[in-house]
Amino acid sequence: MWWDILIGLGVSLAAVWLALLLALLLIRPKGALLGEAVRLLPDLLRLFGRLAADGSLPRGVRLRLALLMIYLASPVDLIPDFLPVIGYADDAIVVAFVLRGVVRRAGIEAVRAHWPGTEDGFAVVCRLAGPALTEASGRGPAPPR
Repeated sequence: MWWDILIGLGVSLAAVWLALLLALLLIRPKGALLGEAVRLLPDLLRLFGRLAADGSLPRGVRLRLALLMIYLASPVDLIPDFLPVIGYADDAIVVAFVLRGVVRRAGIEAVRAHWPGTEDGFAVVCRLAGPALTEASGRGPAPPR
């Protein structure tokens, strides 16, 4: 009985890991590389903390941001962080998904108001959120200020 559970758990984790790798290949934003997202992770963490503390944002957005922070702080990942290059891929994918959701619900203006990094970093954030910006405004990504 225990072997069946362990085998099922292992197969499930392998399937999720493969799905995550496929998502990485499919959703890579135009012009933005995974490496850029990983380099921006400290600024993105500060951004997400500031957005989560902003009481003017919808509760659902703040809840997603809080769950994201818990996920990123968790030592358990689908892809172990010690693996070179791909180790932070799951974190970067989850960050990109949440960022797009925040832009759709709260708008790029809220992200801009709380952005702690450089203008170049904000341009990368705009590229990462590109599909969400297009859906939200009917136009392409807004240029950084």
